[in-house]
Amino acid sequence: MNMGFGLYQQKSMNLAMTSELRQAISILQYSTQELLSFLEEQHLDNPLLELKVKSVVDSQMDQSDSRNEAYDDSKVYEGDSISPFDNISKNDTNLHEYLLRQICYLPLTEKEKNLVKYLIYSIDENGYLSIKIEEVSKKLSISCEEILEGLDILQSLDPCGVGARSLQECLLLQLQNLKPRDNIAEAIVQNYLDLFAEKRWKEITKKLSISMEEVQRVSDLLQTLQPKPGSVFHDEPLSYIYPDINVELIEGELMVITNDRLLPNISINREYCQLLQQANDEKATKYLHQKYQQILWLLKSINQRQSTLLKVTKAIANYQKEFFIYGYEYLKPLTLKEIAAAVNMHESTVSRVTTQKYVQTPKGVFELKFFFSAGLNGEGRRNTSSLSVKEVIKKIVDNENKQDPLSDKEIVSILEKDYSIQVSRRTVNKYRDELKIPSSIKRKRF
Repeated sequence: MNMGFGLYQQKSMNLAMTSELRQAISILQYSTQELLSFLEEQHLDNPLLELKVKSVVDSQMDQSDSRNEAYDDSKVYEGDSISPFDNISKNDTNLHEYLLRQICYLPLTEKEKNLVKYLIYSIDENGYLSIKIEEVSKKLSISCEEILEGLDILQSLDPCGVGARSLQECLLLQLQNLKPRDNIAEAIVQNYLDLFAEKRWKEITKKLSISMEEVQRVSDLLQTLQPKPGSVFHDEPLSYIYPDINVELIEGELMVITNDRLLPNISINREYCQLLQQANDEKATKYLHQKYQQILWLLKSINQRQSTLLKVTKAIANYQKEFFIYGYEYLKPLTLKEIAAAVNMHESTVSRVTTQKYVQTPKGVFELKFFFSAGLNGEGRRNTSSLSVKEVIKKIVDNENKQDPLSDKEIVSILEKDYSIQVSRRTVNKYRDELKIPSSIKRKRF
């Protein structure tokens, strides 16, 4: 056998991942916000690229054109031009500033004011004091009694409950501020909060010699209190979801429209185009030609993203039509493989185009991934989505008798009898936990 070295010619085919192909795949997976950021980066890097933000008129014309292309015989749907969310006020003041502003009007000595300021800056975002009294005493070299006096001043400020060191103290501060005060509620929170939280109410009734109805009244009262008094002053900016595509129900028919109004108009700078035609410098010509080709590929990739998104959403809308008309209970089990076969694409492509993409529907805004869920086999060979089963369980619990709540076993019987859905008690328990619905013992009212 000849084991020597040699040079041989051989033909073979390899799949090469070019930078353009990699860019197209990334654009397909980008959310709207990520795509906008990517376009801004390209705009800074490519002198030929021009981005123009669409005006309101342009956006309405684009949507009108999209509707007409989708359904030539249908009417153009005109939604509300003013969103109720536009009326939500923005609170620019954080919790620390709000508290500091209040102590300016209190008759405090300079020493007391400095102490209260230190305590204010030791409060976390929920309004709780995040440092121990002993630590403050050691750092400021003052007695614990003086610090407690400063803490009393802090806890007298608005919002009520601020400066508390525990949930128990926070609730007590709010109860003590009520007029008239509720002595039973204060006694329960101060001495039996753990028993109360564990729903061991019978022990509380024996210790305080009160009825179960009285404990229930205290429970209703505590639910009106704020366990996190500083939560309304969060500095986190609001994050908004911009739907990538709309599904509208018009005269019984579903219309799928891509939401292009957020994407800017992409064009080529005319001055640089003229330079490209007139340039004599070989390097400059090569550079401009390269940037020109990048824009063409970018436009192609974005158009492909939008057309793929439209195609996949139409397939989902056709399959889940009953959900868009009637609601959660009619959501069918669906897999990426089924949609991929319907649109003649690979599963990975469908996965990319449905990741971080949101759709505006008559039932609300959903991520496209929402419509893919596992199924349960019910009576009569009817497949039922796990999400629709959860919705049915939630509906059953909402309509139950709160004084005699249903057990998981009883919910299983109702699902089988009224909805032809066969599931185990363990499955109901699992779905109930995922929905954050407490057990029947903790749901009981007196």
